[in-house]
Amino acid sequence: MRNVILIGFMGSGKTTVGLRLSYRLRRTVIDTDKEIEREEKRTISDIFAADGESYFRDRETSCLRKLLQSKECRIISVGGGLPLREENRRLLHKLGQVFYLKASAETIYERVKHDTARPLLQGDDPQGKISRMLAERDGCYAAAADVTIDVNGKDFEHILDEIEAQADQA
Repeated sequence: MRNVILIGFMGSGKTTVGLRLSYRLRRTVIDTDKEIEREEKRTISDIFAADGESYFRDRETSCLRKLLQSKECRIISVGGGLPLREENRRLLHKLGQVFYLKASAETIYERVKHDTARPLLQGDDPQGKISRMLAERDGCYAAAADVTIDVNGKDFEHILDEIEAQADQA
């Protein structure tokens, strides 16, 4: 099996699915956002505030390049904005099989509406912001994905079963 890579909007389940899949497949799970925070010794919010989004996006690309150097097969969960760069989409395909966990704006809002750590949700009309951003990003997610999994109304076991059934055995 190749690396299993999980992409999607915030709240689509990447982190939870990644952790549960790592137990099921007995593989290490890597979260690119957490890797960047560890290397930078600061939070993503702090990186954005001090150095801007462009710097952070460069760090995401660098993280993918480092992951390509490893021969270990892992579960890799990436930040919601990582697939927006064309270069990152190409790197994701080289890195492994990409699964897009596709959730509706309503599902995402229900999952994250009480999460005060998400800057996107602070301010007016968070559900509208989610809808607009999701519409803007969907094409990039679809272009990056080998497999799209609709996660709306599904429990995690069902999602894990779908990923496992469609994962490359190569």
